[in-house]
Amino acid sequence: MIFSSNYDSDVNGLGILAVLVFLIPFLLILALAGYLISSFLYMRIFDKAGVQGKWRAWVPVYNYLILAKLGDLSPWWFLGALVGAGLLSGIPIVGALLYLVPLVLIVMYSWRVGLKLGKEWYYLLLFLIPGIGSLIWLAIMAFTSSRWSTALPLAPWSSSFLADNTVWDGVPPQHGGASPMPPAPGSYTPPTPPAPQS
Repeated sequence: MIFSSNYDSDVNGLGILAVLVFLIPFLLILALAGYLISSFLYMRIFDKAGVQGKWRAWVPVYNYLILAKLGDLSPWWFLGALVGAGLLSGIPIVGALLYLVPLVLIVMYSWRVGLKLGKEWYYLLLFLIPGIGSLIWLAIMAFTSSRWSTALPLAPWSSSFLADNTVWDGVPPQHGGASPMPPAPGSYTPPTPPAPQS
């Protein structure tokens, strides 16, 4: 035979198996470390926001829903986008594009959480660093001395279907509107309308 195939060799299979034996535990340890660090940082942010129960930060997916609520985004729409992207991920191209929906929602609520902690939008550029960028963002939000403030203008999506209207025990409602300014002294006062005639 002129062409010899190396694909049938047992040595190649053993080499791949050896790599997987060391790679899988390493990736599992890395994932566990990421989970522990991010949950601790969520706990600090939730504490700043007045969320009762530190356990909420340690429950996977639920901690994302709490953060969505704190970011004035409906947690149910976020959960639906997450589940939908997961279920439809097997569809070529469309499935990959559907993963962008939860990512966009994460950026939206993270922007609002950052604003409520007194941070500007450009901190979200940390999300561009794969893997560790979101942990750096969480650490900045968790460990800076900034206080939680809901005295912000309403979220751009506050009048759409993405607005958060859910009430959960232990999670303070995010009123998302600056308190109205008192009228300036000597300002114009509109006249009272005349009483209807009968």
